[in-house]
Amino acid sequence: MPVTRTLEADVLRRQDPELAGILLAELDRQSTTLQLIAAENFSSPAVLSALGSALANKYAEGYPGARHHGGCEIVDVAERIAVDRAKALFASEHANVQSHSGSSAVLAAYAALLRPGDTVLALGLPYGGHLTHGSPANFSGRWFDFVGYGVDAETGLIDYEQVRTLARTHRPKAIVCGSIAYPRHIDYALFREVADEVGAYLIADAAHPIGLVAGGAAPSPVPYADVVCATTHKVLRGPRGGMILCGAELAERVDRAVFPFTQGGAQMHTIAAKAVAFGEAATPAFTVYAHQVVANARVLAAGLAAEGLVVTTGGTDTHLITADPAPLGVDGRTARGRLAAAGMVLDCCALPHGDARGLRLGTAAVTTQGMGEEEMHRIAALFAEVLRGETESQKARDEVRELTGRFQPYTG
Repeated sequence: MPVTRTLEADVLRRQDPELAGILLAELDRQSTTLQLIAAENFSSPAVLSALGSALANKYAEGYPGARHHGGCEIVDVAERIAVDRAKALFASEHANVQSHSGSSAVLAAYAALLRPGDTVLALGLPYGGHLTHGSPANFSGRWFDFVGYGVDAETGLIDYEQVRTLARTHRPKAIVCGSIAYPRHIDYALFREVADEVGAYLIADAAHPIGLVAGGAAPSPVPYADVVCATTHKVLRGPRGGMILCGAELAERVDRAVFPFTQGGAQMHTIAAKAVAFGEAATPAFTVYAHQVVANARVLAAGLAAEGLVVTTGGTDTHLITADPAPLGVDGRTARGRLAAAGMVLDCCALPHGDARGLRLGTAAVTTQGMGEEEMHRIAALFAEVLRGETESQKARDEVRELTGRFQPYTG
């Protein structure tokens, strides 16, 4: 099979038009609807190029200089670049960039520090904790004894006194700080203080804010946590994958927990794409982007509140917003369906202190497209018009198409 032109788009169209059509349809969907899912973003063409490269062909179990396969001289360089860039970007003594996902990174962190049956203190799932923070459907809930802390019923903010009390009572082996639906900065210094008081490891699950950390728009957990787990997509704008940051004293334990304990061969094309993303995140342009993400989120949150939705915690410090649409006469799932029909794509989430489902949305992707605060005002208004039934889905869909037509994620 000739390989000289295999990276060009017309190859897939000729060889597998069915799949080529699906890829083009998804690109059209992303380009003509508003991507408001907090965990999603648009990777750069350079990142996508690395993902579609010949590095995908290489089997590379192990680490640079100590692989279980031959022919790894070049991919070793790629991984060393990714590691060095991650360490520099986050001021970390060690970085492991092989984790296939954020959940894989958390699994490896637990494997490095814990044994089955150990007690772990983490944010409860009803308050925004991740599946890897003790869900009975997940390995974490089956292998470890999780105790959940919550948020204040009035403010929606983490109840730090409850964290301290539960830590003193249960003496956990590890404390996890991090959330998939908490829109405020976390007090990592206080968590470190509590962990030290009870002799626990501190694990920061920074999957959502790590991109803001890279751009200087959020505090870093690295100086406080024993291990930081993160994803490389979301605000960071890299490929789908995970990474782990830690101090030098835990480096070997973390590396062995990734390989050979929880994973096999590294995905070298993804690692190269991570290196590209880390390089992009180290630029002044990314710093501007990260701060604009937050500015957009604050404007959007204020706009939704002004339209009558209940925004949890009263706003946001990050890219992420959670809100209850009940005052507009709809529940979370109904609201998500109506908004999807209008071309606005987002998620449902649990709301603290109740069985109702709310909405979770974010501004990372629309900010990548170049949208600013003016567009956030319009999105908030359109959002409410659709939920109140004041604007028909097709009319709203046409307006979304007009908006996305002016702010395309990719050109050419």
